[in-house]
Amino acid sequence: MSKLDTLQAALKAVFGDKIQNLKTEFGEITIQVAPADYLAVATQLRDHADLRFEQLIDLCGLDYSGYKDGGYSGARFAVSTHLLSVSKNWRLRLKVFCAEDDFPRVDALTPIWNSANWFEREAFDLFGIIFEGHDDLRRILTDYGFIGHPMRKDFPTMGNVEMRYDAEQKRVVYQPVTIESREITPRIIRENNYGGI
Repeated sequence: MSKLDTLQAALKAVFGDKIQNLKTEFGEITIQVAPADYLAVATQLRDHADLRFEQLIDLCGLDYSGYKDGGYSGARFAVSTHLLSVSKNWRLRLKVFCAEDDFPRVDALTPIWNSANWFEREAFDLFGIIFEGHDDLRRILTDYGFIGHPMRKDFPTMGNVEMRYDAEQKRVVYQPVTIESREITPRIIRENNYGGI
């Protein structure tokens, strides 16, 4: 029995029908759980003797709008968490979809793994996902006055406002974007003898 088979059997034995989807790809297992089970599953992943995922090594937000060229019809926002078990020498991806698209939120994992702190702040800042129970959920990459969440697929690529230093006011000021939108079509130049061929 391979290490992945052992982990898969342990996950099924511990969680049973709490696992909505279990997928093995590229030598890693991904499990998906419901938002209501997210915190309890994460706690058991850390504490259960057969699992022992001591470390959260990454957490990111995902926006599925436009996924598969619009052929996707599920929830829009998800959180993907990457866990590592040092004692068992295995990895796991834990995924949860937010119940609401208009106000995406899931439980915070900072009470379980404190390394989730900045990752959750980043997902909040860039995707607008609320992590309930997070002690310090504020922007981490964008400015405090920034409007919107720049990694959402419906956010304009040029942004909504631009900032510049105003010498007269001696401070940074915000103003509407002044860059004109244009389509850039790459030009391909082909030479008959390029590369000596």
